[in-house]
Order: sequence, then C-alpha cells, then structure tokens
Amino acid sequence: MNLFLHGIEDFRIERGDTLAEPKLVEGDRLQRFDVVLANPPYSIKQWNREAFAADPWGRNVFGVPPQGRADYAFQQHILQSLKPKTGRCAVLWPHGVLFRQEEADMRRKLIEADVIECVLGLGPNLFYNSPMEACVVVCRTQKPKTRRGKILFINAVNEVTRERAQSFLTDEHLQHVVRAYPEFKDEPGFTRVVPIEEIRVKDGNLSIPLYIGAETQAQTDAAAESATTALPDALSAWLISSSKLHTSITQLFTPQKTL
Repeated sequence: MNLFLHGIEDFRIERGDTLAEPKLVEGDRLQRFDVVLANPPYSIKQWNREAFAADPWGRNVFGVPPQGRADYAFQQHILQSLKPKTGRCAVLWPHGVLFRQEEADMRRKLIEADVIECVLGLGPNLFYNSPMEACVVVCRTQKPKTRRGKILFINAVNEVTRERAQSFLTDEHLQHVVRAYPEFKDEPGFTRVVPIEEIRVKDGNLSIPLYIGAETQAQTDAAAESATTALPDALSAWLISSSKLHTSITQLFTPQKTL
C-alpha cells in the first residue's frame, strides 16, 4: 500500500513465512538486493527454531536465536538477501536487540564481521500502537575504507515533536539525522563514531547510552554551571540598566523651570 501511495508501481508482493519458506528466491539461493528496508515482527515466539538450525538457505551464519526471540533470524535473513558488494539494509528493531544477553554471541559475531555501519536510536511514541523507543540498525556488506572497524551511533531520542497527542519527526529533525549519516563524525550528545575495539571491551553491547549518554550528561552539567555562573552578572546588569531607565523617565516627566 505504501508503494502504491507513493507512485511506485514496480513491485512484487509475496505472502508467506519468511523464515520457514522464503518466497524471494532464485534457484537454490535467496534473491539478492542492493537495498533492503524492513520492519520485521518483534520477538516472535512461535517459529521453527530447529529448522533454522539446519537452514538450507544458509541464513544461520551467526548462530541460531533463542526460541522466544526470532529477531536475529530475520536480521540474518536480510543480510543474506544483500548483494555481496553493494548491499545495504536499514532494519527497525526494539532496543533489546542491541544488548539482550541471550543474543550476545550472535551480536558479537555480527560486530566482528564489520557489517554494522550505524545504530540510530529514535524517540518514544512514534508508533500509534506503542510508546516504545525503537532503533534502526544500518548494515552494509562492504563498508567504505574510512568506515571499516567503526560504527556510527546516533542518539535521536530528543529529535521528536509531540502535538495533539501525536509524536512525529519534523523536517528539521529528519534533516539533522539524515545529515549525520554521511558526515560520519562526532557531534557531542548526538553522534559518535566508535571503534570496534571499544565495543569489544563492552562485550559487544550496542546500547546507545554506553557511547553517547556520558557526553550528553556532561553537556547538561556544563550548561547548568554556565547558567549559574552568569546569573549574578546578568542580575547586576539588569539592576544597573533599570536604575538608569528610572532616572531617565523621571527627568523626562519632571516639569522644567521657565525663565
């Protein structure tokens, strides 16, 4: 429906079970794409884990997810659906995929494969049926040399506006986030390029506050300190200005003596 509403007519729709019986295939392998955008079902419990352990499509490269959470099964399906040289994907997930312990081994392998390019954290209440904060994991099969061994973290949790009980991203918010991705550099409190070595020290935990939260707090403290220091000076200047204004007004309306 989204494709139709946006005037895109070159599409193919298939109905089925992606994990049990993928439909987009070419011969004996998955069909490959330059770009995949996906919003898979979150943490489904009813799926055939045993079949995925012996997956004929070779999607269990980084391991087999726990029965109660098929998230990394979908993530691996998407990665295996990317073209080897030009493949890119952006997948919307709950933040749990970034730090849950039961998926830690698969997450570490994914990090070591150096296909994660960006982890973007979004603000709350952006979905009609849930107040949850979501994240977007961006992967690339062949990252540019300048980005290899690094992951860009973007903390866009505050890039959200709420009006009439509805939360959304304004054009300004979108431009701020979109601009950060190609720039691939640090912006205190908002973005940080983190080497894989640092992530390895944190045992493969990709939780965004581990890498950006400290800077945000430091900025807040610095701003508060600056405001506290400047307050007496501002008050003194206001009192002086107020006194001068009072004197001028008094002189203006005081009757002048005539000769």
